[in-house]
Amino acid sequence: MAEKTAKILVVEDERAIREMLVLFLKQQQFDVIEAPDYPTAVKKMAEKPQLILVDWMLPGRSGIQFIQYLKKHPDMQSIPVIMLTARSGEQDCVLGLSEGADDYITKPFSPKVLLARIEALLRRIYQKNHRIIDIDGLRLDQDAKRVTYQQQEITLSHTEFKLLDFFMHNKEKVYSREQLLDFIWGNNIYLEERSVDVYIKRLRHCLAPYQLDKYIQTVRGMGYRFSSQIND
Repeated sequence: MAEKTAKILVVEDERAIREMLVLFLKQQQFDVIEAPDYPTAVKKMAEKPQLILVDWMLPGRSGIQFIQYLKKHPDMQSIPVIMLTARSGEQDCVLGLSEGADDYITKPFSPKVLLARIEALLRRIYQKNHRIIDIDGLRLDQDAKRVTYQQQEITLSHTEFKLLDFFMHNKEKVYSREQLLDFIWGNNIYLEERSVDVYIKRLRHCLAPYQLDKYIQTVRGMGYRFSSQIND
């Protein structure tokens, strides 16, 4: 799951550093939430971040204690954590990693290196879960070739399944008909662009009984996107 739409929680008490990190990550198309201290970070976990950047020294309790808090909760313990800290000693690094941090980066750091570490960690942590994706109860299992909504099976053709699979793994991104043809059917197969419209209509028809057809949205003059954010 190395898509740039991953949600990242930045826990950093120094405002200048926190704002720099938030700005940089947003420029890289990440969804970013922030916290200046331990209590706020705990509250922000309700927003379900997919990766956490945390400083060691925080007001109230430390970044190590925050990691310990995460590891005590089954629904949070698998979230990858990168420590960003000025504590560069070998013992500090060993302690941070032994307490559950997945990576340890010392300040000052290169934003490009941080980005590479984030993307590598997201790939490593989430690749094993990439075969199953669940969005608001709509669950797609690539291995079983099965789509369900709240445990009710939705019957799709092979092409409809591939189209939904692609959309769900590229949520909120807009794709032209030409791009969809290449991604779904491959550039070695000739189909007219109107074929995409036909399959979009079929997919919507399959999702309509569950009021999920609105997730497949038309973006005028551009193409289609999958989004669970419905504009009334």
